[in-house]
Amino acid sequence: MASPPLDRLRALCLALPEATEKLSHGSPTWFVKKVFVMYVDDHHGDGITGFWCAAPPGVQEELVAEEPDRFFRPPYVGHRGWLGVRLDGEVDWAEIGEIVVDAYRCVAPKKLVAELESRRSSG
Repeated sequence: MASPPLDRLRALCLALPEATEKLSHGSPTWFVKKVFVMYVDDHHGDGITGFWCAAPPGVQEELVAEEPDRFFRPPYVGHRGWLGVRLDGEVDWAEIGEIVVDAYRCVAPKKLVAELESRRSSG
């Protein structure tokens, strides 16, 4: 039996250098000095299970335009380019892993991004 989306997302986030988890606004949230991913489940009754994350410039617009059933502009942080990702349908976990890594790269200190790149190239 597959683990719930939160467990899989948690594993992806906590595998990154110096990432930590805390509750923020009642939701599991992952930090590396700053927030890079926040889990959401029926946020204010929207019916979505997924997460909001930092994203490189232009990625939110591109993914939302290409696949609006999977990606969305999240409230509160969407205006800053953050991406909303649904986990309540078919999920490509390899793709989710890359989205999480991109979110991490957006906010992590350069030293930790270099450590991540070193791990990825030697792994």
